[in-house]
Amino acid sequence: MGAPSSMGGPPGAATAAPMADLRQFAAADRAQDDADRSDATAEMPRLRHIKTIGSTVDPQNGDQNPYGLDVAKVDAGLLRSGDLVVCNFNNAANVQGTGTTIVALHPHPNAAPLRIAQNAALLGCDALALAPTDTIWAAAFAANDNPIVSSSGALVNALAGGPWHGPFGETFAPAHPPFVAAFYASNAGDGSIVRVNIRPSGFTFDVIATGFAVNNGAPGGILGPSGLQYDNSRDALYVIDGQDNSVTVLRHVSFIPAGGLAFKNGVASGVAAFLARRIFQGPPLNGPISSALLPDGHLIIGNTLDPAGTNLLVEITRGGRLVATKNVDTGAAGALFGMVATGTSDDDAQLYFNDDNDNTVKVLTIDN
Repeated sequence: MGAPSSMGGPPGAATAAPMADLRQFAAADRAQDDADRSDATAEMPRLRHIKTIGSTVDPQNGDQNPYGLDVAKVDAGLLRSGDLVVCNFNNAANVQGTGTTIVALHPHPNAAPLRIAQNAALLGCDALALAPTDTIWAAAFAANDNPIVSSSGALVNALAGGPWHGPFGETFAPAHPPFVAAFYASNAGDGSIVRVNIRPSGFTFDVIATGFAVNNGAPGGILGPSGLQYDNSRDALYVIDGQDNSVTVLRHVSFIPAGGLAFKNGVASGVAAFLARRIFQGPPLNGPISSALLPDGHLIIGNTLDPAGTNLLVEITRGGRLVATKNVDTGAAGALFGMVATGTSDDDAQLYFNDDNDNTVKVLTIDN
């Protein structure tokens, strides 16, 4: 399992603080809840303009159906800061769950895809997230692993021995001392959330939550915990679940130990149950799989089960208030897979999303 901690971030102490220590956050959390519930602003109405960045079809083998999407953080290997990194879920024949490639596009219209990696360990890649070094961590549903790929395209480690049951979501969390940097991955097979701790001696795995809703669907029809987003300002992990159309936040997620949460019908139990909160459930969410975290902390969520002619983005606040929706594709339904937001404020926010109807990355912007 050995790999240096530079794959994802600096190491911290190996031991977790007692759960009882978290009670100190209770008052602050209540105050945040009050502020969050009062937030009724909406960013998405300002994001009026849609531009096509470019095709995500792999230029060498024709893999298509883009799922995972993230942004390069630095210049490293084949990537340049701001590049859009995508993994393809299907092969050239459009067979679900048979894609094996990662491509990148520069963040401007008419960008051409550049192959970054092709490997059997990426079979059915449905989500990815980049470390601060641009190392790529991917969730590969069909391969049932969580491959780590360098920014130059080399397979570093497939993490094949992890607690995988159809990996379906991925996000990075920097170190929160005494906790080390980590990646969080979700499993669509059993509804679990896994923390992959990045230690100087290698990687360790904590299954911190179980019991999120799943449909046991075949590739192309999978629903379960996905669309993972990590809010570093709050050490909070957001989990989107398209099976029961819900959004759940796990607060102070770095503190949640292995086995800390068990969900049943959306209700949490376990020693960390008081850190879990379901902030939204029901319409207009309709089979969502992907999400993005805007600079103001709002979530944008992408539906996959809207009727033909509708591919709906849904904006909710941190407090779980629905504030906006936007249809971004009037073609066939189920086109939205993979999103990422950039910017530092409402005034420079941009939302990139994969559109599987034409195998492209598109961007929503405030300005033309």
